Amino acid sequence: MILVASYVFYGWWSWKFLILLAGSTLLDFLYGFGVASKNRSKAKLFLWLGVINNLGILAVFKYYNFFALQFQQGFELIGLHVNPVLLNVALPVGISFYTFHGMSYVFDIYRGVRQPVASFFEYAVFVCFFPLLVAGPIERANHLLPQVQTKRVFNYSQMVEGCRLMLWGMFKKMVIADGIAIAVDDIFKNYPSHSAYSLIVGAIGFSFQIYCDFSGYSDIALGTSKLFGFELLSNFRFPYFSRDIAEFWRRWHISLSSWFRDYLYIPLGGSKNGKLTAVRNTFIIFLVSGFWHGASWNFIIWGGIHAIGFLPLLLLNKNRKNVTEVVAYDRKLPNVKELWQMLTTFLFVTFAWIFFRIDGLSNAVGYCKQIIVNSIQDPGQYLRRPPGLSIYIYIIPLLLIDWWLRRNERVVRLTNFRVVNWLIALVMAFFIINNFLGYLDVKPTSFIYFEF
Repeated sequence: MILVASYVFYGWWSWKFLILLAGSTLLDFLYGFGVASKNRSKAKLFLWLGVINNLGILAVFKYYNFFALQFQQGFELIGLHVNPVLLNVALPVGISFYTFHGMSYVFDIYRGVRQPVASFFEYAVFVCFFPLLVAGPIERANHLLPQVQTKRVFNYSQMVEGCRLMLWGMFKKMVIADGIAIAVDDIFKNYPSHSAYSLIVGAIGFSFQIYCDFSGYSDIALGTSKLFGFELLSNFRFPYFSRDIAEFWRRWHISLSSWFRDYLYIPLGGSKNGKLTAVRNTFIIFLVSGFWHGASWNFIIWGGIHAIGFLPLLLLNKNRKNVTEVVAYDRKLPNVKELWQMLTTFLFVTFAWIFFRIDGLSNAVGYCKQIIVNSIQDPGQYLRRPPGLSIYIYIIPLLLIDWWLRRNERVVRLTNFRVVNWLIALVMAFFIINNFLGYLDVKPTSFIYFEF
């Protein structure tokens, strides 16, 4: 039932790309038996076939046009004019997520972490389970497949937790993220005509927009999965309360960060072979992470900025300083030092988001230049109210709620009083429904990570 529902869900968008999903799933399922061979040469051959199959799909649909245009520009630099054939095809939704599911499966079999699954239907559910199919989190075969293979029994507490996560996720997406998006989209679209103060507000707004948009979807996915008896991997743990960039990446898009750590960073040698190797591997995973998000120099620069921010921590052996507990775990408020660390980390991340958000590298540079030049020309603007400042109506309550919930991202409970919790839920539901009815009159916004 879940497999059919997942295929209907994905095929509703495009039945043609459903064929691509099913074909990719079947190939990875078959490769798994070859990778499990005791003959290591044969196992390595099928491992490479699995990797090439998945990376090949990404290369054709996501990166072909980018590389074709880069080659064209390179030839033009030496005086040669070429007209590459470009693919005029839409990017399949969720392609980066389900191809990474397939690669993690063959990698885990090759490493001896698990054995190939005998049932194609069970494996297919792991790859295309509809809550995580289009925007993650990126699951691991060793975590989700055993749940698929185990008979699930209805659990009331799990269902309640799932409903709360779904409600909170919908509120973050449909009320906060989409509410912020109105001002943010205008500022980024018309940045040359905005003041430096307004541009800063826009960048901060996008930081919270993308957080609520993506973490909201992850909450919905985790909550929906709980209704079916599945526990997915957590994808966000209050990343804007991080005290350094290393901690930020342990709390932001966790399933992707850990995927690159386990299947790219560690196989390349990690940090065990000296500082130079660690620095090289750090830049590789951050640049690849940027490129994973899209075939654009903007994303690569975004990854490079984070690599540069991570570098001092790595060189000073402070990259694992904040590994376990969230800030002020046993206190109500952070101290001054922690507050400063969170603020500087957030500002660094926000600066990098400019390159992620705006189209074209020249526009991203222009956005930053506009902030600097306009601040020098008109310092008095910071005493006036800029356009877009209304986004803080959404941001401040979000920060307060996140701070209250920060000890456990999977439990959404604001008070210990059932009546109060019901009232809060009804208020949230009212705003969600109100925004949904507004979608009927205008073109609805999509989740940002659907395009990746």
